[in-house]
Amino acid sequence: MTTTLPDARPGARGKAPASGRLRRAVLRALRGAEHDPPWERPALLALLACTAVLYMWGLGASGWANSFYSAAVQAGATSWKAFFFGSSDAANAITVDKTPGALWPMALAARVFGVNSWSILVPQALMGVATVGTVYTAVRRRFPAGAALLAGAVLALTPVAALMFRFNNPDALLVLLLTLGAYGMVRAQEDARTRWLVFAASCVGAGFLAKMLQAFLVVPVFALVYLVAAPGPVRRRLWRLLLAGAALVVSAGWWVAVVALVPASSRPYVGGSQNNSVLELALGYNGLGRLNGEEVGGLGNLNQDAGPARMFGAAIGGQISWLLPAALLLLVAGAWLTRRAPRTDPVRAALALWGGWLLVTGVIFSFMQGIFHEYYTVALAPPIAALVGMGAGMLWERRGDLAASAVLAGVVLVSAGWAYVLLGRTGEWYPWLKPVVLVAGVVGAGLLVAVGRLPRRLAALAGSAAVAGVLAGPAAYALDTVSTPHTGAIVTAGPATGPGPGGGRGPGGMPGGRQGPGGRAGGARFGAPPPGAIPPGAARFPGRTDGRGAPRDGGPGGGGPRGGPGGLLNGATPSAEVTALLKAGAGSYTWVAAAVGSNNASGYQLATGEPVMAVGGFNGTDPAPTLERFKAYVAAKRIHYFVGGGSMMMRARSGSDAAQRIDEWVRGNFAATTVGGTTLYDLTAPRS
Repeated sequence: MTTTLPDARPGARGKAPASGRLRRAVLRALRGAEHDPPWERPALLALLACTAVLYMWGLGASGWANSFYSAAVQAGATSWKAFFFGSSDAANAITVDKTPGALWPMALAARVFGVNSWSILVPQALMGVATVGTVYTAVRRRFPAGAALLAGAVLALTPVAALMFRFNNPDALLVLLLTLGAYGMVRAQEDARTRWLVFAASCVGAGFLAKMLQAFLVVPVFALVYLVAAPGPVRRRLWRLLLAGAALVVSAGWWVAVVALVPASSRPYVGGSQNNSVLELALGYNGLGRLNGEEVGGLGNLNQDAGPARMFGAAIGGQISWLLPAALLLLVAGAWLTRRAPRTDPVRAALALWGGWLLVTGVIFSFMQGIFHEYYTVALAPPIAALVGMGAGMLWERRGDLAASAVLAGVVLVSAGWAYVLLGRTGEWYPWLKPVVLVAGVVGAGLLVAVGRLPRRLAALAGSAAVAGVLAGPAAYALDTVSTPHTGAIVTAGPATGPGPGGGRGPGGMPGGRQGPGGRAGGARFGAPPPGAIPPGAARFPGRTDGRGAPRDGGPGGGGPRGGPGGLLNGATPSAEVTALLKAGAGSYTWVAAAVGSNNASGYQLATGEPVMAVGGFNGTDPAPTLERFKAYVAAKRIHYFVGGGSMMMRARSGSDAAQRIDEWVRGNFAATTVGGTTLYDLTAPRS
């Protein structure tokens, strides 16, 4: 008789153990580790869930958000070539003026779910949730649960974070990757493991593919902290830093190498460069030019507010600086408390890591002379959040010491006072909030002075009340931000603010007013440029500006409810008649239209779903295409229409005038017709 026995091979019994492991993993995720307080994991899950709701609520109201990038996402969802190179259109005329890494998650989502507002913006919101979770995890490595949760909450409620994690600019992916890099450095410093160091370097290198050289601002800080504070002999630390440097170069440079090896005739023109070069774009327009104001092809040095007060100015202050004084004070306090710690002390190393990130990036942002926009400051949100969480956690653990509780109370008082100043800049926007925040801060500070002598539960209640008072201001700004649609190339968080340092800036930092609260709903409106901002002979395209160069018809380039061309800062809003006309016979042409400026072209492309050539790139100052190349396209009947009366385009000191020459040639050789408020030139019907 044959007896059948159960198969004793590991694979035969794999299902039950696998399901058991999965169940244990889920329970561990919900409950946390054994030594964690029972409330910690539910609190973390609640924080992440609330962040997701905050960043996704009403997300579709922003429409295409920044149509410049949405058009590139549309192109990438249609053409894999456009996807790889980051082209503005599926016919691959020119790329966006950044590396394409930030476009890839959105383009992949658009391929799966279709090209719409949600498929473009939801990946950004999920990056925000992941960034909050990463900051929590990094702080939790060496600090109590309350400190880590506070850090995550500070980040989630930072107004500029609530803005950029709901928007389709490259900053969302950049900030996530830099935060992951910081987490990798925290792990690498603890035990000097090479894999965490390489992981951190690879994240920063990938950040280059999102927003180029801005990602490298943290590299000196990360390298110095590891060199000074990591365990092991100096020779080993140096060797591992060399390996990390190699990982940085590979992760940042592989795409650049591919683009350099592909013949120019087989790829789109590199937008933002004057010589069709990614290296020129990285080192010039998006590199040193941002520091000295000499961006080749840009609009010149238009930032007059550069200086130590920029981060606290009228416009930028409400974006990022709510807890910036607190972060700096707590960094000093943490440095003092760890002054006698060993060289490899992980707490002091963490303070140096996040503090160095904040100081280096903050100083460069404050003094850079080139193009600077308020939303760039989202890169400061993770270090501010981490420092607040870590510093408050260190002082809270020492609250029995009167000096520690007094410092903590002082930080709360300073934060409440600065929130009072920031809220005072918003005019009639919830005027009752200003005194409430100040009173809450004073009361919270008073309670914290005596918190060491309070029972444990009352102490926790006092601490929670102080945190609530400090976060009330930025939370109100964040809620205002998520409840208001944001569109255009330049957006700001929170309500409108009055004039002051850094306030009310237009393209490239150009002074001007705002179109509605926070510069929303179509981007910032701007008035006449300051003297010397436009060099002699600079080109303005006719029909859309007044005598001072300010746009007519309700916004930059006149894009308004009647439809018509877009501008330097916002996409066009074509009428139904124009859209139908461009789509008619679209299959017979490579580009259904050409328009000066990427933002101008993006609106027509998004409306029709067909490629539209962006003549001159973002600023209209790139030599792409040249007049001769454009004439060849027209002769081959590859372009159907030219959109006239473009936007307020200004030729920089060293930029190309190819777009101006193309515009003049079209107006001189083709008849104009007006459809739905838009001037079009049929390039298949030249004048006799």
